Parts: sequence; structure tokens; C-alpha cells
Amino acid sequence: MEDIELAESGAGAAPPWTVPAAALLAAAGSDAGTGLAEAEAARRLDLHGENRLAETAAEPPWKLFLRQFLNPLLIILLCGAAISAVTGHLIDTVAIAVIVFLNAAISFWQEYSAERSLAALREMAAPGALVLRRGSWQEIPAAAIVPGDIVRLKAGDIVPADLRFLEAHRLQIDEAALTGESEPVDKHDGVLDEAGAVLADRLNMGFMSTIVTNGSGIGLATGTGMDTEVGHIAGLMAAAKEPKTPLQQKVDALSHVLIVMALVTVAMVIGIGVIKGMPLTDMLGTAISLSVAAIPEGLPTVVTILLTLGSQKMVRSNALARRLSSVETLGSVSVICSDKTGTLTQNQMQVMQLWAGGRHWSVTGQGFAPEGAFLAEDGTEAEIAAEKDLRHMLMNSALCNDAVLTEAEGRPAIQGNPTDGALVVAAAKVGITRDGMMAGGVEKLSAFPFDSTRKMMSLHIRVPGGDEFLSAKGAPDVILRRATHLRLAGEEVPLDPARRAEVEEVIAGFGRDALRTLAIAYRRIVPGELDHADPEQQIVLLGIHGIMDPPRPEVRTAVAEAHAAGVRTVMITGDHAVTASAIAEAIGIRTELSQTVHTGAELDQMDDAALEAAVPKAAVFARVTPEHKLRIVRALQQTGEVASMTGDGVNDAPALRTADIGVAMGITGTSVAKDSSALILLDDNFSTIVGAVREGRRIYDNLLKFVRQALTANVAEVSVILLAFLLMGEHPVMPITPLMILWVNLVSDGMPALTLGFEAEEENVMARPPRPRDHSMFGEGMKERILIRGLAIGATSFWVFSTSLGAGAAEAYAQTLAFVTLISGQIWHIFDARTTSTLFRRSPFGNRQLLMAVAGSVLLSLGAIYTGFGHLVLGTAPVDLPHLLGAAAVAALPVFALSGIKELFGLKWL
Repeated sequence: MEDIELAESGAGAAPPWTVPAAALLAAAGSDAGTGLAEAEAARRLDLHGENRLAETAAEPPWKLFLRQFLNPLLIILLCGAAISAVTGHLIDTVAIAVIVFLNAAISFWQEYSAERSLAALREMAAPGALVLRRGSWQEIPAAAIVPGDIVRLKAGDIVPADLRFLEAHRLQIDEAALTGESEPVDKHDGVLDEAGAVLADRLNMGFMSTIVTNGSGIGLATGTGMDTEVGHIAGLMAAAKEPKTPLQQKVDALSHVLIVMALVTVAMVIGIGVIKGMPLTDMLGTAISLSVAAIPEGLPTVVTILLTLGSQKMVRSNALARRLSSVETLGSVSVICSDKTGTLTQNQMQVMQLWAGGRHWSVTGQGFAPEGAFLAEDGTEAEIAAEKDLRHMLMNSALCNDAVLTEAEGRPAIQGNPTDGALVVAAAKVGITRDGMMAGGVEKLSAFPFDSTRKMMSLHIRVPGGDEFLSAKGAPDVILRRATHLRLAGEEVPLDPARRAEVEEVIAGFGRDALRTLAIAYRRIVPGELDHADPEQQIVLLGIHGIMDPPRPEVRTAVAEAHAAGVRTVMITGDHAVTASAIAEAIGIRTELSQTVHTGAELDQMDDAALEAAVPKAAVFARVTPEHKLRIVRALQQTGEVASMTGDGVNDAPALRTADIGVAMGITGTSVAKDSSALILLDDNFSTIVGAVREGRRIYDNLLKFVRQALTANVAEVSVILLAFLLMGEHPVMPITPLMILWVNLVSDGMPALTLGFEAEEENVMARPPRPRDHSMFGEGMKERILIRGLAIGATSFWVFSTSLGAGAAEAYAQTLAFVTLISGQIWHIFDARTTSTLFRRSPFGNRQLLMAVAGSVLLSLGAIYTGFGHLVLGTAPVDLPHLLGAAAVAALPVFALSGIKELFGLKWL
């Protein structure tokens, strides 16, 4: 990709940006005047392949659907359905099979939104290119370009391959998607000395899929297809595997626990049945009931629905979850790796300070809005009319400028170079505009555009009255070198060594504040005497602009909130270390000297072990490449962190995919970044990530409440069956049937449990540290609460069943009373599951959806008891009202008694 191997010449391994053009052409077997012959181009096309990114075959939908049935929970249920079919329980078979199919279908639909990252990357490629073949320029498909081809570029073109420039004329290329640079990069055709230069510093190279914004150039193709920088990123993306989210890991662990529990319970039943000499059909029937009771059939569906509810709430807060599992993962995040430009900053270059008339000025007003003011060093607002030097500088800043202040979607916006736009906005804050000056009689005579060699631009104008001036702007060192005078108090005073030193200190001070600097100057022109070959002679320095992309106003508060929640923020950027460090200190990412700043060059000298040792203290990574971002994310994961990675460019895609949760920018993000991410920020705002972390924690808390409710029901169902099996002799009667269990799990308990997803966040949701990666769902007293309450509800249901049988009730009547007790116990328990304290400390009316679901559950269950449908399908029998109310009241005893004991003795685990 980077070495000279274009014509199999064995010319060594020097990167093309370090090799003179003549040597590079010789090594490539190409000629600057004629290009490649058609036969040679065809040979190289066969050798290197088409200039495309490699495609990978997608998994067929049918295979993806069948893979859903490998879920251990569904396998157990399918076994139960098979046994039901063999033993003639066809209704049970159909009911269980439908549940299994629905779960598999929902999981399939989730995954069917297949990744389109590489497809989006391919869409960014140029459709065609102008190539020199046999001495003539030809338009050919970009896919036909081969290493050694000579390619011509102009403004608006997409760079079709990786190129080493042989000619560059005021050439600027937008590489933001690839390097993160927020401004177009000036390109040249010279030789670079540094073989290890990072992508953003290879100023004589063009890269596939970037866009020419200005000028023209001719380049030699040094890499095509997968041998380009974009191809390298595509390879990283193909190799990068998405880790299982913390929720997926926990659900997997929960599945294993449930499987073991089901198998152990069934084994116990068969063992006891053999000892008692029970018929095989009785043992199989009990095994079916137990397998159905031990598995929360609605778990996958309800988890999906809870995550969907959470994702819908997050969308209203400008965070769009592409994958549902990412919703919960946010609650586990311990490190947020954030890009700088546009996420932590406003992505709007602004004049923050300037120096004019021998005084420092700070500029107020946010973004591109022309409202604002200029404050002097003592904090007083300038009387602009009296500050002639400042006004003169702003007039020249607006005139010598190609940017235009417009409106987009009702908001001020800039068309043109962002740095030029900053000057236009600064002038507009005091009512100075180029259009206004032109309308007032200022006439443009000629222009001398900016290029990377001159590092300045100037404009020859005539003002009302006939006087002519040259207005200039450019790099401060270039302008200062050509300036002979300085404007002070309306006078042009000589720029003597002392004043020159003062200006140099101003420039250095702006640099220490991470401000980009731009100098403004002018000179009077005697009509007809302007030297067009070298116009900027003996100019008068007006002042220095200090420009930066400032932090978003709300980011500092968001970083502090994340820190209070135990979530560390790390800046990862392609910008320079000085700029990145200054922004990090300004917004609270770097608050101590012990927090380190690392550059990409330093990372190249670190092995993986050294990087893993460095990341715990790192606050900023600057001037990084896609490989660096990938290594940083992996190092954080190796040290036990749950890492979130934000990004917007093609260069971010591999790290976005590898991170525990990749977060793409919705406004500035490329389609590649979005398709590689799990979450998209619709407003490109860091604060939205912190809000999403809060929502993720709330969702996980509510998932735990659901798991507690569902597993308590399963323990109650298993225990009521086991008690009957153990205590009722050789031919026990099952207190509840398999379909009654399905009804409890999916209707009478499932519906109210689902509404736990609407529970408000706990008071301490952002005052506690993030959950560790290995956090157990059954920690912090969860398993004790599930087992104790489940056994208590199960024992109560069995007591009602056995008491009814002992009083002479029919089997169906007793089963129905056990059914009522089990349903009622779960409904009472759900009000306890809403909190980790007790139901006495939380208002039962705080969740309107829960109350509605409980009412619906009660009505449906009454229908199951008192209608012919329930009698036919579930095997229920109508019960007398006093017995119904008595069973419901008895079912409340375990919940209220255990909550009372917990409240009285302060037993947090109960």
C-alpha cells in the first residue's frame, strides 16, 4: 500500500511520499508524458485486480433464521413440545411451538438488519477518472485504474486511488472522513523527509474516496483497491469482530443457569419416579410441566420489547440505537472515547481573540451567529466607532475573503473555508460585511489566491474617492516577514525589533492557548504600479486573529456528570497534541498533570502491553490513525473497561465496530461510520452520550426488575409442582397444567412484568460507579430474593391446592384455585419487584402502565376461569367468589410478610 513495488522493480521499501517524483516514476515503470501503454495497464489489472474494495458474502436469511433455534432456552422448550406430541398433548405441543417460533422470529428480525459498512464504503468510490494512457488523457472507470497510472484531478473530483502528486496547483482536498481534519488540506508535489509521517501529514499524497475542494493536480497511482488507505480500513473492518454486549453475556449466563436448573429438576423427578415405581407417562407429563415452568418463555421477547421502549425514549433525546442491545450496554460504559471536532467542540471555527491597535480583544457570541461584541483586556466593551484600528482590521478581514455567511435550515451557516468563515462572522458582529462594502463603492480590481507555497492571499481594491489598496491575509510568519510597518492609533509606525518581538510574543501566546493564528495586513497602491508577480511588499500589519473550534458550552457539565458516575472521558483525535490538550483541559477531561497525552508517533513505539499500561492514565490521544484507534479500544477492553467509541469518519469505522458500543455522528458522520456503529447521535453532541448512559442504566435496572419478577414466577411454578410430586404419593396430581404455566408466564405475569420497563430511574442512577464487565445479575441479594419469594409463593399455592383436594374439591376446581393463588402471588409480588427496598417505600401509583396491565391481567385471568375457552384449553373450572377472594388474599401473605421482615430488620439481601 505504501511501498514502491508498482512495477515489480524491487526498488526498496521507501514510502512514496519520501521519494522524488522522477525516481518514483522510474520505479513504477511509468512516464509523466505518456502514462502506461494499454497492454501494460491490462497486465497490471490482471495482476492487482480491479480498483474496488473486496466484498464478503452475506449469510443467507434462511440460515440466519435457523441459527436462532440454537438458543439453549428454545431447545429446551422444543424438547418439551416433542414430548408433549409423543404423549398426545397436542394443544400443549402447538402452544409451546408457537412461543418458540415467535421468539426465533423476533431475534431473526433484529439481526436481519445486516451490516452495510463495506457496502457504504464502496459507495464512496469515484465512478470515473481522467487517466493518461498512450500519451492522451482518457476518461475510464475508476475500477480500471492500476498502480502506475497517472491521474488528473480538478475541484469536485473524488480521488479514485491513492496518489503521489507530481503536480499540485492550489490543490486542496477534504480528508475529514479519512483523517478527522476539519478543514481542507493544502497539497503539494514536494518530497517529505519523515518516513513515519501519519496520514494527515502526508501532504504530497491523495487518498482514495477523499474529495478535491479546490485547485487541480496530477498524481501517480501508488495503491488501488484493497491496497489503498481506505482498503486498509475496509480490511480492518472485516477483521474487527463485534464483542458480545454485557447484556448478551448476562442473558447467556442466565440461560445456562436455567438449563442446569431445568435438567437437575427433571432428573430429580425421574429419579424419584423410578424409586416410587411411577408410570412413564406420569413422569413425562411432570417433566413437561417442569421444563415449561423452569424456562421464562417470554424472556427474549420481553427483553426485546423493554429495549425497544428504551430506544424510543432515547430517540426523543437525539440518540438513535441501531442495535437494541446497545441500549443496555450504555449503562455499563466505564470509558467514553470521544472524537474532538464536532462532538466535544462546535465544529465551527471562530475568532476567539484578536490583537489590533496594540491591544488584545476577546470576542463574544456563539457559533456563526453575527451577534456578539469585542471586549478589551479590562473587560469593557469596545466603542467600535472609536476603535479605528480594530475596525480597519475587520474590514480587511471581510474583504480579503472567499467565504459567505448564509442561512441553512433557518440558522446562520458558512459557505467556504471554515477559517475564512470565522473572519466573516467576526466582522459581521460589528456590522461589517463584504457585500455592504461593495455596495458602498469598494471595487475589486484583481485577486491573488492563496496557495500552499505563498501561504497568503491578497485583494487589490479601489475605494470611493479613487484610492487603491492591497488587502492581505496569511500565515503570521509570512506576513510578518514582509511587513515593514504596524498600524497603531490610526498611524503607520515602523515595525522595529521591539515591536516585532511584541507581535511574535502575541503569536506565541495565541499558540499556547491552542489558537490558530492568521495575520491581516494592507498597503497603499499607487495606481498602475502594483507588482503582480510579488504584490505583498512593504505591507502594514493590522493585527492577528486567534481562531479555534471552541468547546460546546454544555460539554464541561456533561464531562463532570460522567465523571461523577464513574465514567472516564478520553479524547481521541487526529488534531495536534497542543490543540487537543488545551481543549481537554478547558472542558475537564484533563484536570491533573498525571493524566497523560500521547501522540500517534508514541503509540507506534509501544507494544500492546505498554499501551495497556498507559491507557488507565491517558486523557488525550492526538494525531492518531485508524490502527491506533483500534489498538486503544482493545487495550481499554483488555484492562476490563467497557469502552464506548465515538466517530464520524471512515477512519473511525474499525474502532466503532470493535468497541463495546460504537457511537456515530448523525449530522457529520459518513454512512460508513453510521453503519459500523451501534448508536447514532442525531445532534452530534457529547452531552447526548451522557444522557444515553443515564438511560442505559435505567433500562438495565428495569431489566433486573423484570428478571426478578419472571424468575420468581418460575421458582414458584417449579416448587408447586415439586411439592406435589414429593408429597402426594405414587400418583400425584399436578397442581397446575403446562398450559396454565404458559398462561401465567405470558399473560397474567408477563403483561404486568413488561410494564416494569416504564419505571422511572432510581435516585442514585448517576451517583454510582458503572457495573463491571463481570457483574452478575444474581448479585447484591438478587438470587436470595428470587428463591425465597418464589418458594414462599409456590408453597402457598400448593397449600391452597392440597387443602382444596382434602376438602373434597374436584381436581380441576383445586387446580383452578392453585392457578388463582399463583397469579395473585405474582401480581402482589410485582409491586415489590419495582424497588430494591420494599413495596412500603414506593407509591403503587407511580407507574400508570403497570396499573393498567395489572387490571388487564386480572380481567383476562377471570375470563380464563369463567369462560368455556379457559375450561377447554387450560382445564380450569369456575370457582365460588369467596374461594376466589380467599385465594387472592392468601397469596398476598408471602409478599407482605417478607417485606415487613426486611423493613423491620433492615435485611438488604431479603
